[in-house]
Amino acid sequence: MEIFEGLDTLLKTFWFVAIPTSVIFIIQTIMTFMGADASDGVEADFNGDFDGTDAPFQLFSLRNMINFLLGFSWTGISFYTTITNKPLLIIISLAVGIVFVLLFFVIIKQVQKLAEDNSFKIENTLHKSAEVYLTIPENKKGKGKIMISVNGAYHELEAMTENDKIPSGSVVKVVKIENNNILIVELI
Repeated sequence: MEIFEGLDTLLKTFWFVAIPTSVIFIIQTIMTFMGADASDGVEADFNGDFDGTDAPFQLFSLRNMINFLLGFSWTGISFYTTITNKPLLIIISLAVGIVFVLLFFVIIKQVQKLAEDNSFKIENTLHKSAEVYLTIPENKKGKGKIMISVNGAYHELEAMTENDKIPSGSVVKVVKIENNNILIVELI
C-alpha cells in the first residue's frame, strides 16, 4: 500500500477503518434493498435489547457498529487537515459516530411508524354507526345489510336487530357481534 506510506499514523488509522467499513456498509445497503437483511447474523454474549423499554432494535449490533465507524472514520479523514489538534479531532470524530447511530435510530423509528395494520377485523365495528343498506327484519327473524366504515374503507356486512324492523337508509349503531360474522344493531 504505497498510497498510505507517507501518511501520519492517525490519518492511516482513519483510512484503515473507513475503507472496510464503507465496503461493509455498501454490501449491507445492497442486501437491504434486495430483501436479504433479516438479521445481522452476529450473536452477542450479552443482551443489547433494552428489556422493559420500547426499543425496537438492538443497541449493540453489527449495523450500529458500522454506522458508528462510518461516521467516526470519514469525519476524521474529512477534518484531518482542518483540525490540527489531534485529540479534538478524535473527540469530534467520536461524537459524529455517535450522531450517526442516533440518526439511524431516529430513521428506523420513523419508518416503523409507517407500518400500519389496515386489515379488516370485525371487532373494529363495535360501537360504530352505520347505514342500513337492506332492511333489517325485527327480532332476529332475518338478516339485513349495513354499510359501515372501518379504517377508512366501507364494508357491506350482514346485520340483525333484537328490536323493531329497521328500514333502508336508517342510521344504526353496532351493539354486539354474533357468530363472529353477524352484527347486532340498534336504531340510533
